Amino acid sequence: MQNSMRPTEPSRPFGVVCHDAGGARQIAAILLRWGWQPAWVQARGPAVEVFHRDMPCVPVRSELSDLHGIRAIITGTGWASDFEYEARRAARKTGVRSITVLDHWANYEDRFIRNGERLLPDELWVVDEYAEGLAQQLFPGTQIVRVPDSYAERELRHITPLSRFTPNRVLYLLEPIRSNWGRKEPGEFQALRYFLAKWPLLNLPAETEIWLRLHPSETPEKYSAFLDENAQLFLRLSQGSLVEDISLARWVVGCQTYAMTLALAAGRVVFSTLTPWAPQKVLPHPGIQYLREMALA
Repeated sequence: MQNSMRPTEPSRPFGVVCHDAGGARQIAAILLRWGWQPAWVQARGPAVEVFHRDMPCVPVRSELSDLHGIRAIITGTGWASDFEYEARRAARKTGVRSITVLDHWANYEDRFIRNGERLLPDELWVVDEYAEGLAQQLFPGTQIVRVPDSYAERELRHITPLSRFTPNRVLYLLEPIRSNWGRKEPGEFQALRYFLAKWPLLNLPAETEIWLRLHPSETPEKYSAFLDENAQLFLRLSQGSLVEDISLARWVVGCQTYAMTLALAAGRVVFSTLTPWAPQKVLPHPGIQYLREMALA
């Protein structure tokens, strides 16, 4: 397996196909870091805004087109969409090299399976040693390249360091869980209720605020009923950027979203709200504290 901190530039001309925000942010950051410009970007979902903002000079279109004239593609791994999977399928059929960026640590195999068919790219890029080890275990024989976490490095430069001026604020990072963990409510709401029930265990100052940050794939309406139901707790929905929200928080909470690892690297105390009945944790970072383990202590 190749193991390098600098990926080899894809053969030009190359394209990018992406759906989810996390993959789009990481791919755009990698391309900008090395000064590589794709011929085009095919994007849907949250990825559209990311590429319009970060790479405004690159044409962005929403429909998958043929890969005529393209020698390689870079894709994300969104699993709520078949968009990137179909692009890898087209690349395989036409002899175009496909590279996929893993910007996370969860559900690796499921991201490459549709209708029982497993389709791996020619090359996988991962952003840290945890992802590298997991990918090597799950995908033996696939070329795996560890690259710098370019997105995290860029964002960390703009996050205000923790100081005595940082507000007593909890930032709760919402995310769609896409499972009800065997119960009648989506997992993200179960985790949020679990946090509100258990957060006295944290012994935070009485005046501590709780700010909720939507995942890029969510809308405020999703949580309207929950906020009305818990109006006495003065929960607030943030309207700021991720950098701004982490900068203004002392504590960061979530289930297992990538942004928790960014907060950890920024020196924040980070808690996971995975419930006792939720599956095993997938974030491998040792600094994250789990409320369900604290509750059992």
